[in-house]
Amino acid sequence: MKPAYDEIKRLLGDIDDHTIAEIEASGITLSELEEVAAHLAGQTDVMGGLRKPLTGNALAVFRMLQRQVSQWEQDN
Repeated sequence: MKPAYDEIKRLLGDIDDHTIAEIEASGITLSELEEVAAHLAGQTDVMGGLRKPLTGNALAVFRMLQRQVSQWEQDN
């Protein structure tokens, strides 16, 4: 199931509509986006033995969001 706009905002916080459109276009599922959000928040320890590396759409979205954070930090 693909995440809706509101679900993306709930999981990732205050991100712009362009980024949300990129996430929607990526084909990521809601469960993959939840994994991405956990990785971004540094909460992978709560996954315990279920923790696995991100792959596919989840990895692509994770890297896109990391680049945006890095660029924002450089600009500020």
